Amino acid sequence: MIPRYSRPEMVAIWEPESKFQIWLDIETYACEAQAELGVIPAEAVDAIREKGSFEVARIDEIELETKHDVIAFLTNVAEYVGEPARFIHQGMTSSDVLDTCLSVQLTRATDLLLAGMDRLLAALKTRAEEHKMTVCMGRSHGIHAEPTTFGVKLAQAYAEFDRNRERLIAARMEIGTCAISGAVGTFANIDPAVEEHVAKRLGLEFETVSTQVIPRDRHAMYFAVLGVVASSIERLSTEIRHLQRTEVREAEEFFAKGQKGSSAMPHKRNPILTENLTGLARLVRMAVVPAMENVALWHERDISHSSVERMIGPDATVTLDFALHRMAGVIEKLMVYPEAMQKNLDQLGGLIHSQRVLLALTQAGVSREDAYQFVQRNAMRVWSEGASFLELLKDDAEVTAAVSAAELDNLFDMAYHTKHVDTIFRRVFGEG
Repeated sequence: MIPRYSRPEMVAIWEPESKFQIWLDIETYACEAQAELGVIPAEAVDAIREKGSFEVARIDEIELETKHDVIAFLTNVAEYVGEPARFIHQGMTSSDVLDTCLSVQLTRATDLLLAGMDRLLAALKTRAEEHKMTVCMGRSHGIHAEPTTFGVKLAQAYAEFDRNRERLIAARMEIGTCAISGAVGTFANIDPAVEEHVAKRLGLEFETVSTQVIPRDRHAMYFAVLGVVASSIERLSTEIRHLQRTEVREAEEFFAKGQKGSSAMPHKRNPILTENLTGLARLVRMAVVPAMENVALWHERDISHSSVERMIGPDATVTLDFALHRMAGVIEKLMVYPEAMQKNLDQLGGLIHSQRVLLALTQAGVSREDAYQFVQRNAMRVWSEGASFLELLKDDAEVTAAVSAAELDNLFDMAYHTKHVDTIFRRVFGEG
């Protein structure tokens, strides 16, 4: 988590002040429930609500001696609350506070991720509709295949990120649980009603069964989802990077006035944002395997997961939050060049229509094997000689014996490839 790739809104969730405030909220809500159960006096809760506070520097100072962050926190709170502080943390263990706090932080982080996702989806939809019928080259293996539209490319990205939005919602639910169950999770020293009260106050669900810690399969799934979202960002970034190559140049990142490309070559306009996003995606995915390895804790609890989560929690959410907004900005300002797209469509002398010719020949009674041979031998001449594919086909007696010259002309109609674009858009956007 470094300022260069961080948004303040997300960083704030992980600041010590935010964390300790959540801790204080958890302890206060637990005391509320304990008072309702008659475990602690109601006036003690009033004092805790009124006087409860902390100072980050003081907690750090105490922890130097205690070597325990929760105890250091409780000691500092007691300095503010006074005698009633003896009722704080009744029947609770450190994991109750730490795990529930992490759940709060991750759900709040997910809300910001969803906001970033919504911005990206809106940008993709706007640009997809703008270029719905902007015909461009479709590629397989990086090689010219058949025509598609740039709008369809963006619609595909929209559908992918729409799925990712649903995954994030599910991940939020998965991680949004509270555990206030005491040592080894038996509720021996604290009533389950306390857990239910704290969960309700924090907007969480209570954990059905905990082993002193919230089960880490939840966290593993959460970070796996973040990794998938990051991979989708990389996929879209890679597409833009390829389209920006000089020899392609069908689209490119916005290049601002005064912006510099290369320190050595003044002519350069480099895809720096999408290259950066490719790297940021790797950082988010870096959290996935450690999160999965955290699932297998010893018996009812150990803390081998703790150091991992203290790092991957902020790093993965802050990085992905930044990446979503950067990706949205790229799409919002993306420069699209239909003329270059048409130039590339025309580059191979009509070879992009080879499948239509193949299918027409088979429909006319030619075997698939012969039809493939007839089309390919002419296609290879286009590759080597730069000739017109259509003219070569018209000069091929075996081809014209099955398909007339007029029929061949019709097979080279570009509109054929866009006839179902409206259908695709209805499937993606559900409109019209």
